[in-house]
Amino acid sequence: MDKITEGTSAVRAARDVRVVFSRLRRRLKEMYDTEGLSPSQTAVLSRLDKTGPASASALAAAEGVRPQSMAATLAALDQRDLIDRQPDPHDGRRQVISVSEAGLAYINDRRQASEEWLARSLQSQLTEQERQTIITACALLETLIQQ
Repeated sequence: MDKITEGTSAVRAARDVRVVFSRLRRRLKEMYDTEGLSPSQTAVLSRLDKTGPASASALAAAEGVRPQSMAATLAALDQRDLIDRQPDPHDGRRQVISVSEAGLAYINDRRQASEEWLARSLQSQLTEQERQTIITACALLETLIQQ
């Protein structure tokens, strides 16, 4: 294979991976966001789950929104008992926000629903050889991520 063909295949592979993962992510989010949470509420809940407790101002900065918008998002999550608020041990005027037990159950239920949909789709629409190809491709992509 010559250099031009190799470069062309790398560009195509990059584009295809980006497009497919973007579409898959949207489809999985559709499965995840079935309980009436807005995209911003879902994003904050997921961020808290991934990165741990944070202040409202830190969450606003991380999500790129105004503090007033974050306050509204947190109020909606709080109303559904998906978050806990504790006084900041370093600054009594602030609160530390974390995912509540109900929030963790919500996240885990939605993730499980997404994984079950994907597993059913892989089982019903692809052959065993095609599924093995996906497993191999994911391992290769993981190698890229680790570098």
